Amino acid sequence: MSNVLSTASLPVFKLMLGNLKSCLQKTLTNAKERGFDAQVLVDYRLAPDMLPFKRQILIACDAAKFGAARIALVEAPKFDDTESTFEQLIERVAKTISWIDTVTPQAMDQGAGREVTFPVGKETKTMVAEDYLLTWVLPNMYFHITTAYTILRHNGVPLGKRDYLAGSLSS
Repeated sequence: MSNVLSTASLPVFKLMLGNLKSCLQKTLTNAKERGFDAQVLVDYRLAPDMLPFKRQILIACDAAKFGAARIALVEAPKFDDTESTFEQLIERVAKTISWIDTVTPQAMDQGAGREVTFPVGKETKTMVAEDYLLTWVLPNMYFHITTAYTILRHNGVPLGKRDYLAGSLSS
């Protein structure tokens, strides 16, 4: 059995969500240093028709969580999506990482070749697990983490490429 699904997902989910958590923590520190309330960023949008910052965090977490659950055929935890503070968003990321730690590589790899059906708006889409992971789950997670990072940078939080790619490794 190939270990492509587990090696392309579980460590990547944990790393990127860990980096996101690190960026959120750095934002709180920067807000104190600059004398502003980080809470103003929770509902911030770069454009009127985009989802707010907090939704970027929730969707990034859900992409990883539901992606792993659907491929590994395990039950994903239910989160209420009621986070409204920076601290709650940091906790949401931490809970997601903790849950991902419970998904075994074996369960992920047993999903190889399995069809995965998932919601896309009001419809559903079906893909083979490998395609689902590589062309849907990972790009979706990266998109929302990148958008959150961009919102923080746009608002003067001193984050850089290292924070995005390896922020959790330097903590």
